[in-house]
Amino acid sequence: MLRLRLPTVDSPEICLSLWLMRTVFYNARVKSWDVIVVGGGVIGLSLSIALHKRGARVLVVERGEPGREASHAAAGMLADCMLETPAALRALASASARMYPEFVLELQDESGTNVDLRHDGTLLFLPPEQVAEQPEFCASNPLPAPLAEFEPALPGADIPAVYLKERSVDPRALVAAALKSAKHRGVDISSGTTVTEVLLADGRVSGIRTDRTQYSAPCVVNCAGAWAGNFPAHGFPTRPVKGQMLAVACDRHAVLRHVIRTPEVYLVPRSDGRILIGSTLEEAGYDKRTDPDTIHRLHQVAIRMVPELAHARILEAWAGLRPGTPDNLPILGATSTPGYFVATGHFRDGILLTPITAHTMAQLITGGHPGYDISLFSPARFS
Repeated sequence: MLRLRLPTVDSPEICLSLWLMRTVFYNARVKSWDVIVVGGGVIGLSLSIALHKRGARVLVVERGEPGREASHAAAGMLADCMLETPAALRALASASARMYPEFVLELQDESGTNVDLRHDGTLLFLPPEQVAEQPEFCASNPLPAPLAEFEPALPGADIPAVYLKERSVDPRALVAAALKSAKHRGVDISSGTTVTEVLLADGRVSGIRTDRTQYSAPCVVNCAGAWAGNFPAHGFPTRPVKGQMLAVACDRHAVLRHVIRTPEVYLVPRSDGRILIGSTLEEAGYDKRTDPDTIHRLHQVAIRMVPELAHARILEAWAGLRPGTPDNLPILGATSTPGYFVATGHFRDGILLTPITAHTMAQLITGGHPGYDISLFSPARFS
């Protein structure tokens, strides 16, 4: 019998969870874990790594292939901008953006995978009315040089632009690195199995049941994204919000240097020469089919911004399902069921919020202070 040495705290919910987490049992037939993470996207995998660092034995259960849902479909803009981030989320988003270099460096070292973290910044094009409403913001984020010099691929835009010192990352490479790192650390991964129920014993978490089997653990974390509300014990109000995108490549390797965001489209360059073009916001249920007319429209808007893209080859088009919530804010924290936690509903900011989510939730689950105020994102607000 192995006992985890976890700190004690006064919070009743955390104390109950910690009491349940202290013992790992083995016998010839059954293996148990300290924590089961439901959902193998980049947030679930990163949280599993953070928990493992704190001494927990972790199982990740993923309904499909790890990292192939919202994480795979994302553009990877680390958009830390006050005009685009809900006020309640700004402090957490900024903290997460600051964590990214160290977060990425550690994943790259452990996995040997380059996640293409770029530091070139963003050109944000604003409609005139927004410029008039936000003169201080525009004045504090000027272009470092005339637009034609700073980003020669743009022939000149008829709306004002500001420069933001943001980063971008390749989410597919990021999730591949997180998966390799988790496996390297000894995190167990079960893929291709759908969770149907969180199991309870005496009102506390005792594990999960899937469509194939059941697993035992005194702590479960729901990181199931748009599917987070699809099984009991709690009906979290998450929903899928569809986004369609495409990727192109030009003969000339470096067409764009900076991320471009306009009211109609965004363009995200990768270091290998690809350019991602997106995206839509659609209430379409769990339908991930692409619409040729929508993809064509996005492509044409991008060409108007960057004429050289007219000669680009379309590499692929896809759609992903962001996990939305009624107030478009994440659901983070302990539930009313001892041992049951949730980290989902990140909507358009899942990639950006990954480091801070992994840190705060791992701290909370193992009895430490989250380090940041996440009370606004408590699941209790939907009770």
